[in-house]
Parts: sequence; structure tokens; C-alpha cells
Amino acid sequence: MDVNSPGQIPDSIGNLTQIRYLNFDFIGLFPSPILRLKQLDYLDLSRNFLFGPLPINISMLQKLTELDLSYNSLNGTMPSEVFSRPLLSSLSLRHNRFNGPFPQSLDFPHFLRNVKTLQVLDISKNKFRGQIPNWFSNIRWESLWYLNLSHNSLIGHLQQLHHHNLEYLDLNSNLLQGPLPSSICNLSTLRILDLSRNNFSNSIPSCLGSMARLTVLDLRRNNFTGRLPPLCAQSTSLSTIILNSNQFEGPVPVSLLNCTGLEVLDLGTNAINDTFPAWLGTLQELQVLILKSNLFHGPISSCQTEFCFPKVRIFDLSLNEFSGSLPAKVFGNFKAMIKLDGEDTGEIKYMEPSMTSSYSSYEVSVSLVIKGQDIELEKITTIMTTIDLSSNHFEGVIPKTLKDLGSLWLLNFSCNYLKRDIPMELGQLNMLEALDLSWNRLTGKIPQQLTRLTFLAKTSVPSHVPQPLDSEEDEDESYFFSGFTWESVIIGYGFGLIVGTIGWSLMFKAGKPKWFVEFFEGIIPQCHDLNRGPSRNEHSES
Repeated sequence: MDVNSPGQIPDSIGNLTQIRYLNFDFIGLFPSPILRLKQLDYLDLSRNFLFGPLPINISMLQKLTELDLSYNSLNGTMPSEVFSRPLLSSLSLRHNRFNGPFPQSLDFPHFLRNVKTLQVLDISKNKFRGQIPNWFSNIRWESLWYLNLSHNSLIGHLQQLHHHNLEYLDLNSNLLQGPLPSSICNLSTLRILDLSRNNFSNSIPSCLGSMARLTVLDLRRNNFTGRLPPLCAQSTSLSTIILNSNQFEGPVPVSLLNCTGLEVLDLGTNAINDTFPAWLGTLQELQVLILKSNLFHGPISSCQTEFCFPKVRIFDLSLNEFSGSLPAKVFGNFKAMIKLDGEDTGEIKYMEPSMTSSYSSYEVSVSLVIKGQDIELEKITTIMTTIDLSSNHFEGVIPKTLKDLGSLWLLNFSCNYLKRDIPMELGQLNMLEALDLSWNRLTGKIPQQLTRLTFLAKTSVPSHVPQPLDSEEDEDESYFFSGFTWESVIIGYGFGLIVGTIGWSLMFKAGKPKWFVEFFEGIIPQCHDLNRGPSRNEHSES
């Protein structure tokens, strides 16, 4: 029975004792008349306005096989009777306000004796706390394929896993710690593994690169150490690899060349020490490449194939030690930034989520610095095309060929050693929302073409960039503020845009007011402190 008229459920519904399927739109406490429906095997009260605790006598529904109470405001402790339905195969309590520890009556062997058919268990986004119970590691659920305990306050170590048919395992945003158990290698059917935003440590098992069906590996914001394992060494199924905000070191594993379907690679905020892995450009499906805040060094070389990085939309190499000229040839390969998907229809498209079934999916999210703020994008649109090479050691000029990237949305070359004029061709980037060329050695006038860009319309900027002093001796550190006022520099920064370079020594040499120097030092950090996101241990707040 489907009832789509929100309101109170009448007591008389309890007289319909032969009902087996019930899907209600409902407001209020859990409707106790439902407990008289002895034949009920499917109950869906999801996405309603239920509040208050679950009734203890929910055990009266002996034939219940599927129970979905997700996306409500139910609270209190979770009665163990919920788990004691002998035929229960699917339980979703996602996104409620349940709290307290797991019911201890679920310990082995009680739970094994009562529930052998559980296939789906989702208690994510509640307020559960305490140790992961013993049954988690001791029970062999041969039918369980979906397990989601994310966004709670679970603590302790992850014990050996015996859920050999799991396809989806999500423990993200808890307080779990210690090394990953070796038994994780036995989960041969696993497709999506999300252990992000915990305190796991030690190196990760090398078997994670050899799991035949694994498509998503998300270990971001933990304390993993050691070298990256040989991902895709014996499998090519991975489409999403997110390992940012750990303590990985060493080079990028060349085995990634085998990940022919890889779409997202985020290795940001680690201690990876390598030159630019140009060979990643041969991965024809790669759309997101984030290597920011590592120890990468040397020039940006281009790959030797005809089609290099053809689908890349997000290219973030910021906060490294890269040097040499800006990679004009690499930019020219970014075909996905030349033409915007959906620009003919006005439709905004998103990256397709990874699916395990019609029941569950994994949405890719990444963190980008946008107008000076570290923003986590929970969904990636195809219009979110960005190039961020800030806080490196790039020299030379800004390539005019950037004008061809007509769908570029964000461009950040700040905190480098770029010289000469700003190309007027940048004014052709009509989709540009954020441009940061600050803290370089640019000279000349700001092109009029830039003032016509929509994002500049509400921004107060000066009419010139700094002119070089006549003395060659001072060229490396001091520039004269031709056309600048102190007010315009501050306003420009406040709106997220400064074009030009400010030499700290010049502030003092020029005898500027002490109040200004102190104010400016307070709002503008050193270049290599710019754009850093929250520390890896702040994940519990996100």
C-alpha cells in the first residue's frame, strides 16, 4: 500500500492485518498501529517527518524483511529488537538522530542466531558512539553486500573482516584508528571502499591495488604513511583514487598506467617526492588531477602521445616546488577546457557517480581553493574547469595560448616568478570566474580586455601593475607601485584579486605608514602558506 497524502496514520490501519507492503508519507511519532500488521514484510517510512524514539515492541513485526526509516528525525538509543528480526535483509536508518553505543545484546552469538539474511545495513549519519562491537568482526554475514556506518563517532581499531560478499563498505567520518586489517584483502567482491576522515595509520595493504572489482578507493584525511602501493598492478577497474591529506611519500607508482578507466586522481597534501608524472596524460578518461601540497619538483613536461590529458577539467599542482616555464604545450592538450559540455543547451552536467546498484552510489568530491577560500565540492560539474599552479617556482611569461581554453572557470598562477605583461588574450576567457596573478613580477598595464570579464565587474582593481625600477640590482625583490594607492591594494585583496607583486622590503624602504605595514602583514600570509586547507585531523568537523 502506497499512501502519498502527508498527515496522521489512522488507528484503524492496524485492522488491515494482511498488508505486506506499506509506504507512507507521514508526520509525527512512529505510528504504533503499524505494529499490529503481523504480515508486513516491507515498511518504508523514509524521507518523512518522523521524530522521537522507536518503540521497543517493534519486535512484533516478525515477518519484516525490509525496513527503511532513513532521512527522518528519529532519536534515542536504537533498540536491539530492530536487529532481531529473523528474516530481516535490509535495514536503513540513515540520516536520523539515533545516539548511544551499539546495543550490546548484538554480540556474538545472539545476533548470528537471529539474523542470517541481512543484505543491507545503513546506519550512517546518526550519533552512534563507542567501540565497533564484536559482532562486526566475528559474524560471517554471507549475504551482506552493503555496509554503511559513516558519519558517526565510532572509535577503536578495525578488526578482521569476514564479510566476504561486501560490495560497498563506507566507514568515513568516524574516529577509527590503527592499521587496516590484512583481511581487507579477502573482500574480493568489493567495489567501493570509503575509509576517509578517520585516524587510520601505518602503510596501506598493497593488495588494494590488485582487487579485481574495486572502482573507488577513498582514504583521504587519515594518517597513513609509507609509499603508495602499486595501484592497478593486477587490476584496471579503479576509476576514483582519493588519497589526499595523509603522510604518503616516495614517487607516484607507475602502475597507475594500468588504470585505463581512471577519472579522478587526488594525491594532494602528502609528502610525495617526484617529478611531474607526464605519463598520466595517456589516461584518456582522467578528468581530475590534484597533486597539490607535496614535494613535486622540476619542470612540467608534456607526454609523448598525440592525445594527452584530453578530458582533464581540474588540474591542481599548487604548493609544490615545480620550476621552469609554464607548460603551454600541456595547456594546449586540455581539450575538455576548450568546449564546455552542455554549452549549446544551457544544461549543467555532473560527473557520473560510481554505482554498485540502483540502491547505492558514491559521489566524487574534491577540495579546491576558490577566490582564496578552501571549498569542498560535493559534486563536480563539468563547468568547474580549473588550472591552479600557484605557490611554485615558475618563471617566464604567461602563455597567450591560454585564450583557447574557452570554458576555463578558475585560473591561479599566484606566488611564482612570472614576468612581463599580462596577455590581453586572457580577456577572451569569457567563462572565467576567478583569476589570481598576484605575487609575481608582472609589469605593464592591466589589459582593458580583462575589465570586461564578468567577475571583474564588481571588483575594485588598480589600473596598472607594478613597473620595474631602473636599477637591475633591485629587480629581483623591489617594484614601484605605479598607479597603485594603498586603498586599492587592500580592496583588491579583499575581493580575492591582486594583480601584480608586492615586495615586502619595499614597504619599509618606501617609509609607508606603520599601521599599514602591520595591517597588511596580518591579512596576507607568506606565499607558501596561502591556500592551505584544514589540517588532516580536522576532518571530524566536516
